[in-house]
Amino acid sequence: MLRHLPLVAADPHVLVGAALADDAAVYQVADDLALVATVDYITPVVDDPYTWGTIAAANALSDVYAMGGRPLFVLNVVNFPRDTLPLEVLERVLQGGAAKVAEAGVPILGGHSVDDPEPKYGLVALGSVHPERIIRNVGARSGDVLLLTKPLGMGVLTTAIKRSLASEATIARAVETMATLNRAASEAMQAFGGALHAATDVTGFGLLGHLLEMLGQGDVGARLEAAAVPVLDEVWEFVRDGVVPGGTRRNLAAVEGSVDWSERLEPEHRLVLADAQTSGGLLMAVESGAAEALLADLHTRGVTAAKPIGRFTNHPGRIEVV
Repeated sequence: MLRHLPLVAADPHVLVGAALADDAAVYQVADDLALVATVDYITPVVDDPYTWGTIAAANALSDVYAMGGRPLFVLNVVNFPRDTLPLEVLERVLQGGAAKVAEAGVPILGGHSVDDPEPKYGLVALGSVHPERIIRNVGARSGDVLLLTKPLGMGVLTTAIKRSLASEATIARAVETMATLNRAASEAMQAFGGALHAATDVTGFGLLGHLLEMLGQGDVGARLEAAAVPVLDEVWEFVRDGVVPGGTRRNLAAVEGSVDWSERLEPEHRLVLADAQTSGGLLMAVESGAAEALLADLHTRGVTAAKPIGRFTNHPGRIEVV
């Protein structure tokens, strides 16, 4: 569909556009300043309106963090069925979003709303970054270590929540993961400068889909260690019981042609690695000599789920899962 759109901008101030499906657009406004711009909104993933608001806000801000940017301000984006749901519900959604944005240390300066049968909420987020310190989703080098900062399984767990299958404890763990800002993880990777070669956040395309984007146009490959990937424990039982969102299955079908699977892996491994995430973690490519120090820094900053999950290889365009 996008092949009919002009993805390469003629304006020389455009530093990051849509050509390589990066996390946000970046536009240079001065020698030492570029603006990072993104928009993201989601349908409800939990029943509580306030909690949904916090998750949607964290999810939208993540794209700025993934680019190595610092959020400056946000605008609310709301679709809401005003004739079928009380406005008090919308008020709680906006309060949740406002609380998460305040945690990020930025203001909400306005927004836009539309009367819509299906509720949706998110943000337009504007941030800043030095033009020479932008972190792209491409640029990984063979031998780089692959780090992931949050566990997988949010697509499966939110599906279980919608089907009233998840326990309160499971819901609490999923909410805590999704509502956690990627701010600390972003600040850690920015501190490693030239040793950090690429990063992205893991969201709708799942770990494998976003990792495939990090391979660029066949510049490098990747070797993923399935057992090393952090996954919330409850996810495995749900997957074995068939509690899998349609988006996850579509993700798996989309990457199959680029993935070489170990014969020892069970079918549920494939689904979890392709699981569509909401407000997932950052996926980083870091020089092998700096990986241990970056991991320690992440843990010191409270990003305790961060783990090394593989390496980039010199097998262009291929993902090997072992």
